[in-house]
Amino acid sequence: MNLKERAKQLKTDIPAIFIALKKKETPILAKVIAGITIAYALSPIDLIPDFIPVLGYLDDLLILPALVALTIKLIPKDIFKKCRIESENLWKTGKPKSWYYSIPIIIIWLVIIFFIIKVIVK
Repeated sequence: MNLKERAKQLKTDIPAIFIALKKKETPILAKVIAGITIAYALSPIDLIPDFIPVLGYLDDLLILPALVALTIKLIPKDIFKKCRIESENLWKTGKPKSWYYSIPIIIIWLVIIFFIIKVIVK
């Protein structure tokens, strides 16, 4: 599977993970990882900002696919297969524009900035 096919697969797997997150048959650990994956995927703020050379794009190329792969492994195959089928029509009107998914990333950045300022002030 080449890079273009993997990117296309991510576009179909992320909505399926979102659907699996809401299913009661999905195990708790899978739901936690799915929530983190969806929040990271929809967050307008990256953990490593894209303006940082090389590293800025590495998180998009490594972190998100790794989270998706881990989440898919934790969801039972039959449940995820059903979720993939359901997800085919989920995003026809466009990507959700919910900003609250960015809250965990914002909190992480605020904590990092806090510690940097604390070190500088000393």
